[in-house]
Amino acid sequence: MRSNYSGLQIAIHWLVFLLVIVTYCAMEFRGFAPRDWRPYFNIVHVSCGITILVLMIARLLVRLKSPTPPIVPKPSPMLTGLAHLGHLIIYLLFIALPILMYNRGGNWIAFGLSMPHAAEANFDLVDMLKEYHVTLAMFGYYVIALHALAALAHHYFFKDNTLLRMMPKKRV
Repeated sequence: MRSNYSGLQIAIHWLVFLLVIVTYCAMEFRGFAPRDWRPYFNIVHVSCGITILVLMIARLLVRLKSPTPPIVPKPSPMLTGLAHLGHLIIYLLFIALPILMYNRGGNWIAFGLSMPHAAEANFDLVDMLKEYHVTLAMFGYYVIALHALAALAHHYFFKDNTLLRMMPKKRV
């Protein structure tokens, strides 16, 4: 059995990481941009969100097909359970966030293209879904921080190979 994830799994993981940073930054920094630039920040946010959705589904399919490399030394059942719960939350979060904003009720642009939308939107529903989207996105900051802290704890405190399994191989 492999001691680390496949190159594809590692690439998807780190690409999603970078896209999440860009997606969050697009929303956090758009208020600092001139008003006429703000639609471009929205396009970046939406385009990255859709890409994250596709990559998370691909990552999930690859993960279901490929065995997970073992953690050495083996963690306690409680830590293993918490890790599974954490990964479930990450998958659900980054799949749900883009889906929540699909029915926007008006023209929206992703990848520079006008996207399909509902002919008539229920604006109360759109407002509610947007609130959920924002709340889950804020929750995402905590999930990301816990994920990173858990990886660092495994590396420095538990001294296992959890973090190393997701790192690209060094070229010799």
